[in-house]
Amino acid sequence: MNPYKTVAFHTLGCKLNFSESSTIARLFEQGGYARVDFDDRPDVCVINTCSVTDQADKKCRNLVRRAKSKNPDAFVAVIGCYAQLKPQEIARIEGVNVVLGANEKFNILEYLDKQPLDGVAHIENGHIKEVKEFIPSFSAGDRTRSFLKVQDGCDYFCSFCTIPLARGRSRNQSVAETVEVAREVATKGIKEVVLTGVNIGDFGQGKGESFLDLIKALDQVEGIERFRISSIEPNLLSDEIIQFVALSSKFVPHLHIPLQSGSDAMLESMRRRYLTNLYRQRIAEIRKTMPDACVGVDVIVGFPGETEEEFEKTVEFIKEIDVNYLHVFTYSERANTTAIRIEDVIPMSTRQARNKILQGVSHKKKRAFYEAQVGSAREVLWESEDHDGFLHGFTENYVKVKRPFDASLANTTERIELTEIDRDGLVKVQSIKEQAIA
Repeated sequence: MNPYKTVAFHTLGCKLNFSESSTIARLFEQGGYARVDFDDRPDVCVINTCSVTDQADKKCRNLVRRAKSKNPDAFVAVIGCYAQLKPQEIARIEGVNVVLGANEKFNILEYLDKQPLDGVAHIENGHIKEVKEFIPSFSAGDRTRSFLKVQDGCDYFCSFCTIPLARGRSRNQSVAETVEVAREVATKGIKEVVLTGVNIGDFGQGKGESFLDLIKALDQVEGIERFRISSIEPNLLSDEIIQFVALSSKFVPHLHIPLQSGSDAMLESMRRRYLTNLYRQRIAEIRKTMPDACVGVDVIVGFPGETEEEFEKTVEFIKEIDVNYLHVFTYSERANTTAIRIEDVIPMSTRQARNKILQGVSHKKKRAFYEAQVGSAREVLWESEDHDGFLHGFTENYVKVKRPFDASLANTTERIELTEIDRDGLVKVQSIKEQAIA
């Protein structure tokens, strides 16, 4: 008889990790476990790790220490990308019971009897080349929004990235199978679905299907009011996809498109599959079809060989193109990537200074976008949390808004007018219905 009764999760990294943590949590619930908070003395602690964020080892150690401080007898399982890449390193962390790789994490309940041997945790970790199965996942803890995993793995092998080593080759279910999972999500009362994966634009490759086929099919799923595309490579974002999103009543005008650098020399060194001219064309097509769309951008600063001149090219390029916010990443060395063999390493202080500069550009871009939206009428999906007396939500084009808290509006969409930007940078709104009554 299994002694464990409660389970808690701590997830690091991307939306894909959150969708998988939620799916694994449902496996525990089906096995008779109650899900509790990480600080509520759980019997089992599952730490879902990331290899992209900095200081993966330090974060993992701190979480294990925190779990053991709450319950010294807790069973600690470490899963995820970092667990696939560095299982031996994690296994030596005091307090860890089991380390599970990319495929094994979905069979976690089978390993709850494993105990450390001579202070080293039990490892179940197959070679990443053997990982070919696609495990569908979606998050369901938040009634308002779900992250739906539609693709996993990557075939691109950019010079800075370990994800292909942590998650394997690109793979997915068929369009029909993915639609069935989306229909299951719809039964949970969830209003918005965010499509997530490692390289979702690569969906269907080699199987006679495409990402465009997928979104056309998902557009017909009843019960879901919004679909949002989390991130898509510019070389895979075709004009046909942009035009479909522009005409769709469910796919919202919000796209997140990784750039990484505004320097063609840097893009080639990063082994990206496009140059700045193609990126510029994609933004122009979006603006032509969806003038009020929100466009987010990923950028890496401090990549080896990024001279001051190359960095300035990135700054100027981003200022020139009509995008609305940035996710800025400071380059950090990763084992088993080709980038660590590139000479001309940029000092960390310079990397951090460049990050700060681009954060400033992002702030100005986002503020200008919000200001341009004031006075317009939008659809907002209200969330359920009470934020100091206010209800928060996002418009279809990803403007974060607020209004006085009203529990009856949680997980509903409302037609509103964006009235003014407050000191927190959020947009206050007024209900169109209330205006009509007045």
